[in-house]
Amino acid sequence: MRKPNIAILGATGVVGREITKIVDELKIEFNEIKFLSSAKSAGTKIDFQGKTYVVEEACPESFDGVNIVLASAGGSTSQKFAPEIVKRGGVLVDNSSAFRMEKDVPLVIAYVNDEDLKKHKGIIANPNCSTSQLMLVLKPLHERAKIKRLIVSTYQAVSGAGLAAINELREDTKANLEGRTFENKAFKKPISFNVIPQIDVFCDNGYTKEEMKVVNETKKILHLPEELPISCTAARVPVFNGHSEAVDIEFEKEITPQEVREILENSFGISVIDNPDNFEYPTTRDASGVNPVFAGRIRKNLAFDNGISLWCVADNLRIGAALNTVRICKKLIEMELY
Repeated sequence: MRKPNIAILGATGVVGREITKIVDELKIEFNEIKFLSSAKSAGTKIDFQGKTYVVEEACPESFDGVNIVLASAGGSTSQKFAPEIVKRGGVLVDNSSAFRMEKDVPLVIAYVNDEDLKKHKGIIANPNCSTSQLMLVLKPLHERAKIKRLIVSTYQAVSGAGLAAINELREDTKANLEGRTFENKAFKKPISFNVIPQIDVFCDNGYTKEEMKVVNETKKILHLPEELPISCTAARVPVFNGHSEAVDIEFEKEITPQEVREILENSFGISVIDNPDNFEYPTTRDASGVNPVFAGRIRKNLAFDNGISLWCVADNLRIGAALNTVRICKKLIEMELY
């Protein structure tokens, strides 16, 4: 198996740094690696596997000889460089929303729809963070009982909106506790001691783009019928890291809460914490900094036939962005698809 040359695009950002860390953790074997960024961050030094690398400003020539590009630099940057990467024979694994719903671009969660990787034409999209953790939970349940209807409510940490949002939660909280006024910039409303029922802009149907990402990406990844009813409400909460989701599923076939627990306990990337009598259920503190998607509060849904309700939590910077990106890279190497 030949070792690829890898580039990390957006290497100095929150997710880019996490990607770098996980490349090491998952022991990705490579021939050479380079770190790329905008002109603003070029020259930054990154210590990686005992060596010090200088971050380079990304330009078309940066991708000469690069086999796999792991990108988390924003949609406009990905759109700018994607043709250059593909032209030079590389494969772009992109974290932005730029290509997710493109018909010819596979939208992949590693270990959920790996076969879709074989369809790539040089670009592979990494799903939205809230979709990513949900797919690892839904895929094995869908295989067993077939999803008929789905309602998801997400409670999303500020880290999903970047470093400025993390800093705003910290500073807004301090100001609030000290009785000072604070001008919020990262969010439309104050984030400290608050829940904001808006992530991204509103669409004509009254849903936000974030909510529609969950709807559309779920259908694409699981190859669900377009007419299958899915609804999502996404809220931003004053948590630094870790997305939580309340999930209500109606299945075609009967399935019990105990069956769901057993299926998830034996599924890749899932850890079940579900003993409410002893106050054992997953929270964002359980998930921060680790790889599993945690599931709990598994119970019969009282509103649906063959319905199940559950709660799932994950580190959004890892499972929702960096971890899946690197897992896709690992799959590309294993399947020799670069």
